[in-house]
Amino acid sequence: MISNQILQNTVEGIKQISRVDVGIIDTDGNVLASTFEEVGQYVDSAMLFVNSPADSQELQGYQFFKVYDDAQLEYILLASGSSDDTYMVGKMAAFQVQNLLIAYKERFDKDNFIKNLLLDNLLLIDIYNRAKKLHIDTEARRVVFILETDHEKDNASLENVRMCLGNKAKDFITAVDEKSVIVVKELAPSDDYAEMEKVASLIINSLEGTKREHAHVAYGTIVGEIQEVSRSYKEARMALDVGKIFFDERDIIAYSSLGIGRLIYQLPMPLCKMFIKEIFDGKSPDDFDEETLTTINKFFENSLNVSETSRQLYIHRNTLVYRLDKLQKSTGLDLRVFEDAITFKIALMVVKYMKYMETMEY
Repeated sequence: MISNQILQNTVEGIKQISRVDVGIIDTDGNVLASTFEEVGQYVDSAMLFVNSPADSQELQGYQFFKVYDDAQLEYILLASGSSDDTYMVGKMAAFQVQNLLIAYKERFDKDNFIKNLLLDNLLLIDIYNRAKKLHIDTEARRVVFILETDHEKDNASLENVRMCLGNKAKDFITAVDEKSVIVVKELAPSDDYAEMEKVASLIINSLEGTKREHAHVAYGTIVGEIQEVSRSYKEARMALDVGKIFFDERDIIAYSSLGIGRLIYQLPMPLCKMFIKEIFDGKSPDDFDEETLTTINKFFENSLNVSETSRQLYIHRNTLVYRLDKLQKSTGLDLRVFEDAITFKIALMVVKYMKYMETMEY
């Protein structure tokens, strides 16, 4: 349904152009929009007009018009004056509001379709039938973006995202929960993942202040069929979750960049606990002192390069070797050996995942 603010903007625009006062009343007698204060005095007349067979009528010096939506009466529109010019203005105003109803209904229908598509609530045959009825291209290339903030979403966030993307008719911007805005973007044949990064930056930059600071954007893979849009949405949703665990310093995360974190995220908790117990013999990486953890992380950052790691840590090469030897004695893993380094890195990520899941349970 059209918001009262949109209706108010419409009647004010009509008055600026025509110099004719206009008011809109719904079928329950509620004044929704008006350019004159006395509109409340005409509610009873409007209710009488609702039950009349006429589509337009002059009452008390005002022209009354009925506004329909698919043969269903929605509004009564009033235009001040009894001249032919006023009648023409009122008729055009009623036509304008009726077109707004059609446009907003189409947007609602498309929005509802996209929500059900994302959540896998439609059969395959229903997807194609409804897409055809709504004039949605079933073979366009698309990708799903999810904008998530710590704040509950509002209409301003949705409108900001629409504005930053140019409010393109072929893009769908909606929401399925209280903290997320979802963009189903239609792509040009030449658009690649570098272009997706630019779009993600536009989306997150549409927010201001604290909302911008606590926001993340994730996106799935590019799909070529309408029924695959839900897969891109699920990938974007997983990217958001995995990003919080392993890439919390990033505000933009792509599903394709999740790497091994994507696999760890899908591991059952009992298997994770068993793996950590085998690797660390009942210990935890939390038991390592800060110096050891810093050394391990810097060693991984430098691709197991001893010389570069010692240089960045401002320690002698032999000191770093001593620390690695000490770590090998306590864990049985030599980080200078690629296979042991991979095992250790995975173990650290599994522990991080386990901690995250524990916090989610409370």
